[in-house]
Amino acid sequence: MKKIGFLGAGNMAGALIKGLLSAKLYRPQEMIVSDVLPAQLRKIQRAYHVDGVRDNRAVVREAQTIILAVKPQILAQVLADIRPEVTKEKVFISIAAGVPLRRLEEGLGGNARVVRVMPNTPALLGKGIAVVVRGGKAKPQDEKLALSLFRGVGEALAVKDEALMDPVTGLSGSGPAYVYLFAEALIRGGIQEGLSAKVATQLAFQTLEGAVAMLKEAGKSPQELLAMVTSPGGTTLAGLSRLEEGQFAATVAAGVSAATKRSKELGQS
Repeated sequence: MKKIGFLGAGNMAGALIKGLLSAKLYRPQEMIVSDVLPAQLRKIQRAYHVDGVRDNRAVVREAQTIILAVKPQILAQVLADIRPEVTKEKVFISIAAGVPLRRLEEGLGGNARVVRVMPNTPALLGKGIAVVVRGGKAKPQDEKLALSLFRGVGEALAVKDEALMDPVTGLSGSGPAYVYLFAEALIRGGIQEGLSAKVATQLAFQTLEGAVAMLKEAGKSPQELLAMVTSPGGTTLAGLSRLEEGQFAATVAAGVSAATKRSKELGQS
């Protein structure tokens, strides 16, 4: 029997496979992957030397732990397909955005051991953050398993209340896109003031990387770091004042709220 199987061979599945192999948590021969797209399946097989099949049921039959890495729009169909292979010995870990534990458990037959995870795309570089919540039939060791898997591609933490997964989605799930938009705006501003695109891009990327390092390593809050770099009458204060004229901080917070609301809607649909 395989130790772990993946239903879906997309980017997040590939990131997880890469991270788990790099962390030496699994060997290639202990993994099996399925996907309906032959090209995507071949890509994963060539990259990581894992077994690949077109049959989702075969993955569930052969694996002890199954990662549900298919798109939310087709998840119900996939759950119905694999339901005959579900046993109480198997653990199902879903990364389908917005799909609640209730729907996952019902789709798998009601007694399945299910853990829901909200990862984000920096997992592709081993820099992700994932939040884990376990279902009613899942055991504490199932939660620990999910945490160990996603710590192979970044950081991971557990919550007890599934309702928190919606704001998690709004903040960290969608959050990388907010940062990309901010980076694009920084670059555009530099170009408008005469910098070349190459120089503006290098300055923006390194500035963001350095700022994140300060947030994580300086031992100070964002407010304290703001105070350190903002002198009365200085350039930083001038820039911040202009940003706040457009309600920058409030707009970002509103973006998190909008994404959270959409996550709730997806969970109800």
